[in-house]
Amino acid sequence: MQRERERNAERLQLMKWASGAFEKLTVHPPGTGIMHTLNLERLASIVRIDRRDGEDWAVPDTLIGTDSHTPMVNGIGVLGWGVGGLEAEAAMLGLPVTLRIPEVVGVRLTGELPRDVFAADLALVVTQRLRAHGVAGRFVEFFGPGVATLSADTRAAVANMAPEYGATTGFFPVDARTIAYLLETGRPPEAAALVEQYCRKQGLWFDPAAEPDYAEVLTIELSGVARGAAGPSRPQDWRGAGETAAFITAGVAAGDVPAGAVAIAAITSCTNTSDPRMLVAAGLLARNAVAAGLAVPGWVKTSLAPGSPAADALLRRAGLMEPLEALGFAIVGVGCTTCIGNSGPLAPRMADAVAGGVVPVAVLSGNRNFPGRVHPEVRESFLLSPPMVIAFALAGDAARDIERDPIGHRADGTAVTLADIWPDAAEVDALLAGARAPDDVQRRYDAAEANAEWAALDAPDTMLFPWNPASTYVRPPPFVRAGAGAPLDGATARPILVLGDDITTDHVSPAGAIPAGTPAARYLIERGETPGDLNVFAARRGNWEAMVRGLYTNPSVDNLLRPGIAPGRTVHAPSGEEMTLWDAAELYAVEATPLVIIAGERYGTGSSRDWAAKGRRCSASAR
Repeated sequence: MQRERERNAERLQLMKWASGAFEKLTVHPPGTGIMHTLNLERLASIVRIDRRDGEDWAVPDTLIGTDSHTPMVNGIGVLGWGVGGLEAEAAMLGLPVTLRIPEVVGVRLTGELPRDVFAADLALVVTQRLRAHGVAGRFVEFFGPGVATLSADTRAAVANMAPEYGATTGFFPVDARTIAYLLETGRPPEAAALVEQYCRKQGLWFDPAAEPDYAEVLTIELSGVARGAAGPSRPQDWRGAGETAAFITAGVAAGDVPAGAVAIAAITSCTNTSDPRMLVAAGLLARNAVAAGLAVPGWVKTSLAPGSPAADALLRRAGLMEPLEALGFAIVGVGCTTCIGNSGPLAPRMADAVAGGVVPVAVLSGNRNFPGRVHPEVRESFLLSPPMVIAFALAGDAARDIERDPIGHRADGTAVTLADIWPDAAEVDALLAGARAPDDVQRRYDAAEANAEWAALDAPDTMLFPWNPASTYVRPPPFVRAGAGAPLDGATARPILVLGDDITTDHVSPAGAIPAGTPAARYLIERGETPGDLNVFAARRGNWEAMVRGLYTNPSVDNLLRPGIAPGRTVHAPSGEEMTLWDAAELYAVEATPLVIIAGERYGTGSSRDWAAKGRRCSASAR
């Protein structure tokens, strides 16, 4: 938290100013969790009371969020989806959100999940099935008797992956499991009673036998879901957990670091750390591994970053924090980390091994694994359940069948397999039932929000924000100025980028740590920033100058103007000289040459929309 304040004081001051300048804006300070978990555990009411013309009206709770994983709240029956930041800001200022009435695809769930698989496994199977079917731009609703067998936490993990399976929503209706969740997370009994009464009267209460009229229907049999892994470069590429070796780059060993070595093992993201059953299962696997004398190899960077401040209390009450910490899975923070690219540097042994030819692999309980997203030097990643992340960390590499091959050895040399340490489902459920306390969630959020450093933070109290022209974090962007003309007006343009198919918004928008030697790094250093502490692009989103210099630098972006051009670079056509995109754009601006980007199919798909659009607009407006 101290580091957060040191690095991001300007951003925090802007947010605190905004909370005073706008009547209806509430800011939750650092340390209060990932926004989607906050929505799910703290803010969602499912049914809210509005005072209109002197009368109280009960109305359904809805949500518009500035992140694609906003649909996680669909898991408890709140209709919500992600929009771009500009759209959400417009809504916050009172403008309506408009959209075409969407097609709704129904996903019938039948049967029951095997007890040794988890919400993450189901979410990955749903992602594979729906991505293959095609649900882009559509709502998805889950129905059928299998829904009633899923806890609200499991439903939320599946709903969270909506952008990965391509849908706008992944909606689960309200039922007794929803009411139980409200009470388990400390909502007042009268609020839970209102939700049930309202939903029953309005016809919104879930009926497992109902067969609604959908545009299309798919069926998923829950009993057929197995432990899986998705990757190594897309979340929809499901495969059995034991099949990772067949899909990674062979590479070589370097010293004691094996081929296919696991560089990063992270229990991370809102998707799966919000499900306490998976956290308890991970803790039990860690306890069993420690009892067997296993340890994580020194080249693996481990971390646990739950989305909720209540996770720590749950794990400690269950007696599982100690074995997790013994294996290196201590809580590094409550927020987005590895899943969004905030993984930090590789372990020194792994960094040396990569220089020696090892092709590193990451394993994480997140929702995205595009090449370079987790770390610039890690192009292959697998999405897994939290306990399976620890299993791969113990094994130290992904070049094995994790289901059958030994993952370590006891002190006497006998092999330890996954079956030896995999948590028993009955023990998971019993331990969870004993460790869960209804007042944990709200009490921990109260403590997190009573942040003394936030309260003491000095922020402007003016009506208009006083921009600091020397700031490298918050600057007024040029795209909001009136009168900016179109960059093309019947002129002959030069291509600055020629791209192939499937360039997503994640390829366009910069993410992760700001690398040394890049245009963004040079810009910041020239303005007095410390070369070894440039922060991450996500922290610089309020400074268009830094962000626009990081566009298209994802390691998977190939500029087809010339073979072998490094990401983030282009060819200046008149001179034939290769240079950075930023330098070329400036040179073309001096020459008054309009520019275009030529791209293949599905350009701009994905959900990192804001800077994929604003970055190009900033470049044009600034000139």
